[in-house]
Amino acid sequence: MANDLLRGVSIVGIGQIPVQKATQKSLKEMGAEVVHLAMQDAGVDSVDALFAGNMLSDELQNQKHVATLIASAAGLRGIEALQVEAATATGAAALRMAYFAVASGEARRAVAVGVEKMSEGLATPALAKALDAKTETAVGATLLSQNARLMQIYMDRYKVTVNDFNNFSLNAHHNARTNPHALFKDKKINDRTIRNSPVISAPLRLYDASPICDGAAAVVLARTDEARAYTHQPVKILSSSVATDWFRLDDRHDPLNLFAATQSARDAFRKANVHRSDIDLFEAHDAFSIMACLLLEAVGFAPRGQGWRLAAEKKIGLHGLLPISTFGGLKARGHPIGATALYQTCEIVLQLTGRAGKNQVKNAGVALLQSVGGAASTVLTHIFGM
Repeated sequence: MANDLLRGVSIVGIGQIPVQKATQKSLKEMGAEVVHLAMQDAGVDSVDALFAGNMLSDELQNQKHVATLIASAAGLRGIEALQVEAATATGAAALRMAYFAVASGEARRAVAVGVEKMSEGLATPALAKALDAKTETAVGATLLSQNARLMQIYMDRYKVTVNDFNNFSLNAHHNARTNPHALFKDKKINDRTIRNSPVISAPLRLYDASPICDGAAAVVLARTDEARAYTHQPVKILSSSVATDWFRLDDRHDPLNLFAATQSARDAFRKANVHRSDIDLFEAHDAFSIMACLLLEAVGFAPRGQGWRLAAEKKIGLHGLLPISTFGGLKARGHPIGATALYQTCEIVLQLTGRAGKNQVKNAGVALLQSVGGAASTVLTHIFGM
């Protein structure tokens, strides 16, 4: 759909609950709670559509039809309710569908909600189904092992060590300590902690990977030309874009070149009429240290083989050249798959409206969000501004 046919869309309400290692709440309870929080924040008691992001409920809770489950639990009878899934980028896919519902005029108000309970059952083999079932998972590949492979290729090619990535995790954990919704808000780590952490899939160590956890978050979207009717500080979605790469790492000429991330970023910048230099903060998909590094390079914030330097030289902190993971990121806030990008969207709204407290990036006006599905076979990019 051509951009000139789309209405402007803004975020007018947000809702999130603390990420936990395991919660006693059900999927529908978690989902309904954050939907109500977001609607309360927007000052509304109804929406026209609900798009729910969830990847693992079919595997771990034996539950399908999650969107209508949540809509029903939230008391939203009669509305459009659809489940959206894009592997580990699922939350961003729900946001994109809600964006299109409002931008196209199909809905005046829509809610994007993400929910995931990863603590029940075995999450790792379920996550591995984001890879090719016949030629990757069948021979034991997982998202963990594929990212470990990327990291080893990177280290060999650019002659860097695993410790050169340490500050990605240090930065995330530092920022999580002042985020009340973060899983690791009470955990203090230092460089030695990371160096001494166990290897989970060589060369990846425990602190190079995001945790298994539960969580839910939601945002309410409305037409930009009506947004101030709901809040005095609406945040615009300046653009939404998605691109794909060859599905398998083995089919890519250079696995370190995240083609989908580069393509979706370029498209998003063009649609938003925003330059890379305009970005004040970047909520990257730091599920693994290597992925944060490669995304920085794919978007153009660093040359190939130099993304790790932004971390090593401490340029990614709240007061750095390019703040990333400003509330802890996937690494330390937590990565409940279907909810992750919605948590990041809530955090971006807090940043751009000056409500981020101790996590505030000074003069934040434009924010970038990238979400990675599978082994970067799908990448969604969203740009936000005031």
